[in-house]
Parts: sequence; C-alpha cells; structure tokens
Amino acid sequence: MSLKKLIARLVVTSMALGAVAGVQAQSAAQTFPNKPLRIVVTFTPGGAPDIIARLLGERFTAAWGQPVVIDNKPGSGGNIGADFVAKAAPDGYTLVVGTVGTHSINGALYAKMPYDMVKDFSPVSLLATTPNMLVVHNDVPARTVQELIDLGKREGKMSFASSGSGTSIHVSGELFKSMTGIDMTHIPYKGRASAIPDLLGGRVTMMFDNMPSSLPLVREGKLRALGVTSLTRSAAALEIPTIAESGLPGFEAVSWFAMFAPPGTPKPVVDKIQAEINRILKMPEVAKRLTDIGLEPVGSTSEDLAAYQRSEIVKWAKVVKDSGARAE
Repeated sequence: MSLKKLIARLVVTSMALGAVAGVQAQSAAQTFPNKPLRIVVTFTPGGAPDIIARLLGERFTAAWGQPVVIDNKPGSGGNIGADFVAKAAPDGYTLVVGTVGTHSINGALYAKMPYDMVKDFSPVSLLATTPNMLVVHNDVPARTVQELIDLGKREGKMSFASSGSGTSIHVSGELFKSMTGIDMTHIPYKGRASAIPDLLGGRVTMMFDNMPSSLPLVREGKLRALGVTSLTRSAAALEIPTIAESGLPGFEAVSWFAMFAPPGTPKPVVDKIQAEINRILKMPEVAKRLTDIGLEPVGSTSEDLAAYQRSEIVKWAKVVKDSGARAE
C-alpha cells in the first residue's frame, strides 16, 4: 500500500472514530443523569462553597430526580478535595465547587501540587463572587482599618487566621501585610469552622473571612467588621467601607466559586450541567438567598470560566510572589 493511500485510510478511520465518539457523548448527555451525583466541597461545612453546593444540589435533585451527595473533603487549602475530583471518572457524576484558591492561587503558593489547576479539570460554570471581610474580635482596640494599621505599627506583632494556606482568606491577609508593613503571623486552620472559635476567643487578632461566614457574626455583635476587600462596597452590607477607601488605595482581593468536572468529561454533559446551573442561579429565591449573605450569583459558559481562570492565575501569582508567601 502506498503512503498516500495509507494516510487517506487513517484519516477516514480517524473521522469514523470521531463520529462514533460524538454520538456516544451525545447519547450520554441525553440519559444524564441516571444515577446519584456527588458535589465535592473542598472545605468544612458552613462556608460559602458549602452553601452554594447545597443550594445547587437540592435543585439538581428537583430537576433531574436523582439524589445529590454533598461531600466535604477539607485540607491542604482545598487541594485534597480538588485532587479527588481531578482523578474521578470523567462522566459528570463527580463535580467540585472550586475556589479561587484551589484553581488560581495554590499553584503559585504550594511548592508541590497534586494536580494541574487547568489541565486536570473541565470548567463548567462560574457560580458566584464575594469580597472577603476584615473582621477582628471585639477586644481589639481598633474600629477602622487605619486604626488597625496604626495599632500594628505601634505595638508590633499581630496574627491573622485563615481557613487554610492558599485560600483567598489567606492571601488577602498576605496582601494586607505586604501593603501595610505590619508584622503579621499567618495561622492556618483546617476550615473556617476551626478558625472562628479562636478568633471569637481573641487567640488571633483578625481574619479576612468570606462574607457569608462572618456577616451573621458581625450582625450578632460577636465580631467587628472593619472593611471589605472589594473595590466597591457590598450590597449586602453597605455600611461596611472598603479597605481601599479606608487607608489602602487599590487593595482588592475578591473570592470566587466555580463548578468544575474531571478532565475529559464529554462536552454535551458539561453543557447540560452548565445550562442547569445557569437556570438555577437565575431563580429569584436562589439569587436572593445568595445576595442576602454577600454572594453575587454569576453563571457563565465553560469557555468564559476557562478564560477567567487563566487571568486569575496570572493575577494571584504576582500577589503571592510579591508577598513572599509559601505553603507546604
């Protein structure tokens, strides 16, 4: 057989295999889902990723008639749960609520990563964004960001808690530290559920927590909010100024949450999940539930999420480098 004929035969075979794969993928999407789904949350229950996962899970079940298990797998700044999904079967039945940490920050912060933030996932949809909120325990003698900066420069060492190395909560503190020059020690915890008791007890000075987690404690008078990390005030708490307007111009560190599937998940399946997520996020009761706790529902195409993630990786790599932060 001549080389020309061999190449022609290989091309035809490749096209045929591609057509079969396309039909199989479309067929999988038509029957999806026909068994229970699992949504992995990379942090402990009660935080923003957990709240979002449970809202989506309830409505997936209502729409598709299949149970949805919310599986909290905290640890290593979210890397443990994200890695679990990166290595799961690429069929759409295992998903993860990824965070800015697990999918944009950790690659620059950790010396060794168990997964590739881009190659090891199929982007589905951006879910929501939220500013973090700088909160202190009530015995801290500072009622504004500037007073906190002055206190740190006058009295020396302070500490800030986070829900784990690599989270936006951690890097928000590192950014604050580098911009103010205050001597601040990072105290990482295995989730915010472990960090909050120490903050309430005064064993750490401050925390840059996600708004959905700390806003209720602020409104109950258990913590004091000094500022939010977005460039504009949050609609959920307009009375709380931004850190940028309170003595640190340009300070910005916004958290985001997005749905990812394992790499190689069929595009028609990804598209079906993405369409359902966007439908759910537009429900008035869902949008209100999220905005009331400081989350802004988004919804996107998988392509838009992929582009946004790439831009965030570049942004946070610079922040991590400039701060000198590292995690093991």
